[in-house]
Amino acid sequence: MSTTVVVRYTTRVDAADENQRLVEEVFAQLAADGPGGLRYATFRLADGVTFVHIAVVEGEVNPLSRTAAFAEFQREIGDRCVDPPVAADATLIGSYRFLPG
Repeated sequence: MSTTVVVRYTTRVDAADENQRLVEEVFAQLAADGPGGLRYATFRLADGVTFVHIAVVEGEVNPLSRTAAFAEFQREIGDRCVDPPVAADATLIGSYRFLPG
């Protein structure tokens, strides 16, 4: 069974590019390590400071929790944000070539 989590937050204007750099490092490590059991996407919204992460985790353990780049991304997230991360479980009700349903 899979679990889908959506996380949304807003960074300070001067921290948005650094936040994106840290996110890109997470994706680089995921590409290098190739952990199974995870589908993951991050979006930077048009305002330039709001980020949305969508993770679909298969199984009990989220592979993100085992990556050094994700730990580094999380390390000072509170300092980069004006609105802290809010996570919510989600249920997929439909997708078109985005996530398997």
